[in-house]
Amino acid sequence: MIRPYTAADYDAVSRICTLTAERGGDATGLYVSDELMPDIFVRPYVSLEPELAFVVEDEQGVAGYIVGVADTRRFVERFTAEWLPRIEAAYEHTEPVVTKDDLIRHLGFWPERMNIPEVDEYPAHLHIDLLPRQQGKGLGRQLIQTLMAALRDRGVPGLHLTMDAANTTARAFYDQLGFTELPSSTPDAPALGMRL
Repeated sequence: MIRPYTAADYDAVSRICTLTAERGGDATGLYVSDELMPDIFVRPYVSLEPELAFVVEDEQGVAGYIVGVADTRRFVERFTAEWLPRIEAAYEHTEPVVTKDDLIRHLGFWPERMNIPEVDEYPAHLHIDLLPRQQGKGLGRQLIQTLMAALRDRGVPGLHLTMDAANTTARAFYDQLGFTELPSSTPDAPALGMRL
């Protein structure tokens, strides 16, 4: 069942983020903290724009989620003002970026990265994760359709995402949904967009 996110889902979506953060697999123990990935890729979304968060729930509990924002520029402003102080208090920002851990921490300290060149045409963006027990059942597609409907209701013209190029399964999924590669894509981090 897909339903709107509630504050009671905070710990579950945080854990799912960690369990799916390594190219779709478990990232537990791979970074300076198992809290790092959710602190960057799910918690700010459910904290700052919870009305655009939805979860998949089954008999075992929450098994996946989608989080999004309607206006990436505005989200970057709010992240910087309201969420970045939490990142600064919890993590060291190391330079230069050498390891994958350094890179992920760097992303947390660099919210402006979300303002891709195509952000005016595709102002919304998303993150989505499903545990293996609910993968391959069409729920990822349903989650994206649910978010897209909510964005259309707000008059948002386009949606984008960036991803790890190594996650080829996810790339195939997005291609099937009709996302297309945007000009700002790089070989390591494709940017994909869809008009709404």
